[in-house]
Formats: sequence, structure tokens, C-alpha cells
Amino acid sequence: MPDWREAPEGFDWLAQDADGRWFWYRTEPQLGWAGGVWRSNSRNQQPAGQGVVLGDWADSLQTRPR
Repeated sequence: MPDWREAPEGFDWLAQDADGRWFWYRTEPQLGWAGGVWRSNSRNQQPAGQGVVLGDWADSLQTRPR
């Protein structure tokens, strides 16, 4: 899982798609069941890494720890 210390400023959400790709999000993403992805405007997301999907990818959404 990506380290929150590496998250871009203002990107307060992190989620993993069904294919194992992680993304940082500036706005809260919406679950896209059909494509196995979290959806957000492309300007509001940045790649955060790749990893093995552990458990249900749809439960991976996190918010930045305070």
C-alpha cells in the first residue's frame, strides 16, 4: 500500500482498483463496479503505485490520516 507521506498536497483519498493499481484522489472517488475502478475526473487523480489486491478492492477507499 502507498505511504501517505508520499501523497500529493490536497489529495486526501487513496483507493485501489480491481487490477491492483493505487491512485491518490483530490476529490472523493465513486465506485465503478462495471470497470472494477474508482472513478474521478482525471485531473483529480494521480497514480500511487501497484500492488496485490488483498480482500475486496471495493473496500480499499481511505482518507488521509489527520
